[in-house]
Amino acid sequence: MLTEHSVADLRKRIQRWRAIDQKVALVPTMGNLHAGHIALVKQAQKLADRVVVSIFVNPMQFGPKEDFAAYPRTPDADKLQLAVAGTDLLFTPEVDEVYPGGMDKVSRVEVPAFDGILDGAARPGHFTGVATVVCKLFNMVQPDVAIFGEKDYQQLLVIRRMTADLCLPVQVVGHPTVREADGLAMSSRNQYLTKAERTQAPLLRRVLSETGALLRDGSKDFAGLQTQAKQRLEEGGFRPDYVEVRDADTLAPAAADHKRLVVLAAAWLGKARLIDNLPLDIGAPQDKTVVLSRPETVG
Repeated sequence: MLTEHSVADLRKRIQRWRAIDQKVALVPTMGNLHAGHIALVKQAQKLADRVVVSIFVNPMQFGPKEDFAAYPRTPDADKLQLAVAGTDLLFTPEVDEVYPGGMDKVSRVEVPAFDGILDGAARPGHFTGVATVVCKLFNMVQPDVAIFGEKDYQQLLVIRRMTADLCLPVQVVGHPTVREADGLAMSSRNQYLTKAERTQAPLLRRVLSETGALLRDGSKDFAGLQTQAKQRLEEGGFRPDYVEVRDADTLAPAAADHKRLVVLAAAWLGKARLIDNLPLDIGAPQDKTVVLSRPETVG
């Protein structure tokens, strides 16, 4: 596996692949890799001839009271996992390489359609940081395809919309959430959980599943379902930021005539802020939950 730290050297490598008409995929990460990240790499290998994985803990997407300094960094273990997975190139730039003029006056990318709601409301400026760094990575790597996990559902929609609005020639592909055996979505922040909290954590997925079952059974009391789900989480020791039923394509509040829905939740358990979601197709048979692996944005 090749490793590059500068944009100039990265582009030289990729130009050699382009010269022989090889297709390039990008998997952007912040490191501290787990099986969910490796699943993205494996998906990328099916879609392209060469796979680039970036590891960059992006300071722009962290708020002043968030865990940027403490965010887990495991570079040696990450490199080993990526090499075993058959990654072609690891790109690990420093902050000065990504933001050479500093972050105070750098050009920023905003996606108003999905900012200011849900995680955008709970974490002001977060999605501007995400959209900006992903746009920069797309321009650095110039991939044909990029793979993102669906656990960060709102983030995926932000990136799709940014890519479409800026006419970037990148296919954005979502990969279904990879879970532990008990249903907890894999996340680097799971390691913040104590042993006792780890046993509580799967409740988040169960509450989403219960809410989804009621929606499939025909309930249209979206506000009531949201309140009930938050109460269940609070009783289980969580501190919910939100539990919301939304249109799966636009993230507008759910309406009675919407068929594609998504139940999204973010909640604190001790020091860990956990997020998860459950996409639903209400038109599908009632005994099945349809995972919308490639949500589309509209409007």
